[in-house]
This record gives sequence, C-alpha cells and structure tokens, in this order.
Amino acid sequence: MGLVYVDAVVKHRGKSVKVRLLVDSGATYTVLTESVWRELGLEPLGEMDFVLADGTVVRRKISEAVIELPGYGERHTPVVLGESEDENLLGIVTLEIFGLMLDPFKRELRPIRALMKRHAGLHGPSAVEGR
Repeated sequence: MGLVYVDAVVKHRGKSVKVRLLVDSGATYTVLTESVWRELGLEPLGEMDFVLADGTVVRRKISEAVIELPGYGERHTPVVLGESEDENLLGIVTLEIFGLMLDPFKRELRPIRALMKRHAGLHGPSAVEGR
C-alpha cells in the first residue's frame, strides 16, 4: 500500500505555513515538525507520552493550531510539537474533526458517514412491554 500525502496550511495568530502532511490513520494526533511549529510561534499546552510503531515510548509537547485542508475548510485541532526526528503527520483526531476518513483503496480522503443516536423521548417506543 502506498503512502498518502495532502497539502495543507497550518495557521496560528495571523501566521501561516504551507505543509505537506503524511496521512497516518494509525496516528492519533497531527504532528508538526519543529521548523513549522516554531515558525508559527506555537506554545506547549501540556505533554503526552506516545508509543511508536516499534514499541518505543516518547514524550512530546502538545499545542493547538488551525489547519486548512483545501476543499474541506479549516478547523481548530490539537497538534503534537515534533522534534528533529519527527515528520509532519495528519492524525485521526484531525481527520475526525474535519469529518473525513482515509479511503485505503483509493488512497484519498473522503467524508465519513457519521452516526448519531437520538433519544426516543416521550414519542418513542415505550420502555414497558405491551404498552
């Protein structure tokens, strides 16, 4: 299976940086390289531990930014402040915020069909059998 990349613009407080993001449906959060987040002036809001594919645990700072995906608009999303060995990744949380998913067969992003359950309320089926 090939890799899927998307072009995006990351924004923060009037600054913007064009980036190429690897779509990684196995990554929870979007990761920005150090050069990108420093140029934007992002500040850490906390830290989290992340498990890499080989089982190694790394600690990274997290922040928030606005990401624009051409054709899908822009959304506010959490981001990981990457270090020198990290690369730009588009993670599943950001994809879900946009209402998108990675189609692994066509290797493209597409809208998800989100599910929502409604509360039956007074007009729904009775909780008591036979009523």
